[in-house]
Amino acid sequence: MDYINQNIAINLKKIRIGKKLSLDETAEQTGVSKSMLAQIERGEANPSIGCLGKIVSGLRVGLNELLETPRMESYYISKTELIPTKEVEGQYAVCTYFPYEKDRQFEIYGMEIHPNGTYYSGSHGEKTVEYLTVAAGKLTLELPEQKFEIMPGDAFRFDSDKEHWYCNYGEEVVRLTTVFSFKQ
Repeated sequence: MDYINQNIAINLKKIRIGKKLSLDETAEQTGVSKSMLAQIERGEANPSIGCLGKIVSGLRVGLNELLETPRMESYYISKTELIPTKEVEGQYAVCTYFPYEKDRQFEIYGMEIHPNGTYYSGSHGEKTVEYLTVAAGKLTLELPEQKFEIMPGDAFRFDSDKEHWYCNYGEEVVRLTTVFSFKQ
């Protein structure tokens, strides 16, 4: 399940329960079938924009209330259930763990770079700093005028306001986590 569908699933259920509505009552108010609402709440459906429009209209909430990251003290994300945000078969896969939120000035991604694979990233904008840690394999990070080899267990920080490349010249998959921070 991708993070947006997971957000919708959690938020829809929280909104419905907060309004003390059953699935039947919610279906009646929104015009979305009870079975579809149940699938959405379980994270088994990928609702269309039209369906989301019916839900927000019927429940009288803003679309952002369904899409935003749920406010929870703890929030577990299973790697096995994530769908890559970006992927090129045999090259790389990028998964979004925690996307940008206006009240939290960071994002967290997991990456896998396959042997002989390269992932190109453009500038992340002014005042953006990237922190990365390598869990497996040897990552070669190429900046416009520099190249760095980062080994398993090592970490690296750089201003990511310029294009850069994550390269795997080795024979095993490189696994890394990146955190983007936004300077004030």
